[in-house]
Amino acid sequence: MRKPMIAGNWKLHKTLEESSSLVAELIPAVADNQNVDIVVAPVYTALGKVAETINGSNIKLAAQNCYPEPQGAFTGEVSPPLLKDVGCQYVIIGHSERRQLFGESDEQVNSKAHALAEANLGIILCIGETLEERETDQMFDVLRRQIRLGLKKLSAEQMAGVVIAYEPVWAIGTGKTASDEQAQEAHAFIRALVTELYDEQTGNATRILYGGSVKPGNVDSLMSQPDVDGALVGGASLKSEDFARIVNFQPIA
Repeated sequence: MRKPMIAGNWKLHKTLEESSSLVAELIPAVADNQNVDIVVAPVYTALGKVAETINGSNIKLAAQNCYPEPQGAFTGEVSPPLLKDVGCQYVIIGHSERRQLFGESDEQVNSKAHALAEANLGIILCIGETLEERETDQMFDVLRRQIRLGLKKLSAEQMAGVVIAYEPVWAIGTGKTASDEQAQEAHAFIRALVTELYDEQTGNATRILYGGSVKPGNVDSLMSQPDVDGALVGGASLKSEDFARIVNFQPIA
């Protein structure tokens, strides 16, 4: 059985005080849920404060990005060892905003994956197609390329630390959500590809999250799909009540 993960990507939101208040509200609302891995990803400047606030709780800390070198003359960057030092257990890489706004390539994403594996940090690898790619029947080709290149030369043993987040770019921040059937189709394809690249055990064990306008109103049906193992949540993770409801999802029988 794959343990579900619900991860909140706060993107460029929340001051130190706001970040601490948000998780302080969240802690009691999810305290009784031991069946889900709960993750929050604040901005870099709030990581230390959030780490202090969630200490002793069942909430884990993630960063939204990293630089693939442990140290050196890389002004403005943050390395995996530094993220681990501040209390992170996971790091998000390959988010569509990094790919689109900052021109990150699959090769760069792969180098970050290796750096995180070397630092023994969990990897949340984001993949997904644009609306144009979906409408021109390129979706499976795009997902295949992003997975093959993003995971290149990672061993099956290292894959145990990888979570894949499928986020159709056309559904991020737009209010549009892939239908349950669309999400399941993509997730099943991703699982089959991981199985092909590694083995059946690795394919069956890899958690695949859905990201793309996940809300309290659609999480139950999404989480009822057999290959949807959780969610990477954007805007709804900025409100403790909404995020807690998503964490405490109730699959539809």
